[in-house]
Amino acid sequence: MSYFADIPSIAFEGTESRNPLAYRFYDADREVLGKSMRDHLRWAVCYWHTFAWPGHDIFGAGVFERPWKPGEPVTAEHAQIKLDAAFDMFAKLGAPFYCFHDVDAMADHDDTTSYSRELDAIVGKMEGKIAETGVNLLWGTANLFSHPRYAAGAATNPDPDVFAWAAHQVRSMLEATNHLGGENYVLWGGREGYDTILNTNLGHELDQLGRFMNMVVEHKHKIGFDGPILIEPKPHEPTKHQYDRDTATVYGFLKRYGLEDEVKVNIEANHATLAGNSFEHEIATANALGIMGSIDINRGDPQNGWDTDQFPNNVPDLTPVLYYIIQGGGFKTGGFNFDAKVRRQSVDAEDLFHAHIGGVDVLSRALLAAASIIEEGQLDQFVSDRYSGWNEAFGQDVLSGKITLEQAANHAVENNLQPSVRSGRQEFLENLISRHS
Repeated sequence: MSYFADIPSIAFEGTESRNPLAYRFYDADREVLGKSMRDHLRWAVCYWHTFAWPGHDIFGAGVFERPWKPGEPVTAEHAQIKLDAAFDMFAKLGAPFYCFHDVDAMADHDDTTSYSRELDAIVGKMEGKIAETGVNLLWGTANLFSHPRYAAGAATNPDPDVFAWAAHQVRSMLEATNHLGGENYVLWGGREGYDTILNTNLGHELDQLGRFMNMVVEHKHKIGFDGPILIEPKPHEPTKHQYDRDTATVYGFLKRYGLEDEVKVNIEANHATLAGNSFEHEIATANALGIMGSIDINRGDPQNGWDTDQFPNNVPDLTPVLYYIIQGGGFKTGGFNFDAKVRRQSVDAEDLFHAHIGGVDVLSRALLAAASIIEEGQLDQFVSDRYSGWNEAFGQDVLSGKITLEQAANHAVENNLQPSVRSGRQEFLENLISRHS
C-alpha cells in the first residue's frame, strides 16, 4: 500500500474552503495574462529534500520513518518503494514536474560500473512513471558534493581523478535527463570553492571549472539535448567561498570562458539572501544579462545564518519576484522547483502535502498580485517616465556612442545644466506592491 494511500488527490476548492488538503488559490487552468496558472508557474517537487532527506541535523539523527528508509543504504527495493511513493505524491498534488539528483533515486553503488547499472535501472522505471502519470522532468542533475571523494570539490578538485569521476556522473545524468525528456540540466557547485585560500590555486581551479563547463556544453550538443545548462549560484555553505556566489558573478565567469550564450542560471531564493541580495534583484539581474533560466523556490530564516530551505509563505515578498519573471517574458524551459523541506518535527506523510499546498497557493497569490500590477500599468509607467530623458536626442547619442566624454562635458557647460533631485517615490511604490498583494 502506498505511503500516501490515506491522502486524497488535491483539488482546487476556492478561497472559502477550509479544507487543509485543497488548493484555495491555485486553479491550474485559470487564465492569467493569457496563460494558465499551470503554465506560468511550471512548478516541480524535488526528490532530494522530500524523499532522500532523513530529517537529521548537525546535532541529531534522522527522525523520518518512511518505508523507503531515508538515511540508510539504498537497496534496489528501497529505490523502488521510494519511486512509487514519489510519483504517487506528484500525481496527487497535480504537480506538472519533478526534479532529481542521480543518487536521490537510485540504489547505492561501489564503482563506475555499478553506478551506471543502478542509474540505468531507475531511469528506465522513471520513464514508465512519467508515461503513467504525465508528471514530467523539469531538470536533472548529478550530486557532486555528498560523497567523500568530493570533499575538495568536483570539477575544481586538485586531483584530476576526481574530475574524471565527476565527468562520468554528469555525462550519465545529462544523457538520462535527455532520455527522460527533461527540459533543463542543472549544475550546482556545492563544493566548487574553498575552505581556506592557503591551500588553493584559485586561478587553476577556475580554469578547471571553465573547461568542465565547456565539456558539458559540448556533450549536450553531441547528444542533441535541447534544453539549457543551468548554474545555480550560492555564496558559501558548505564551503567558505563558492565561485558561483551570485548571478552577476556567474555571468562574469561565463563571459571569461565563452559560455554566456550557452549557460543560464537557476536562482534559489535562500541562496540570493545568503549572498546579501534580494530574490527579485537576482531575477532582474538575470533578465538584464540574458541568462534567466529557472527558480528554486524556498525561503530562509532571517534569524539563522544558513540555508534553511523552508517553504515560501510570504505573498508580498514574492509579488515582485513574479512581476520580474513575467516582465522578463516568463519561463521558457524553467519553472518553480520547491527546493524546500518540511521541518524536522513535521514527521507525518500529511505534512509533506501541507507544505507543497501552501507553497503553491502562495505562488498563485503572488502571480495574481503581479498580474494585477502589470494590468494596472502604474509601476511600469513610473519606471518608464523616470528614464524618459534618455529617449531624447542627447541621451540617445550617448547610448549609441556618438558622443565622447569631452562632448558630454561640453553639453553640461554650454547649457548651464543644473539638474534637480527628483523623488524616487520608494514609499509610494512599496505601498503599490502592498495594495495588490
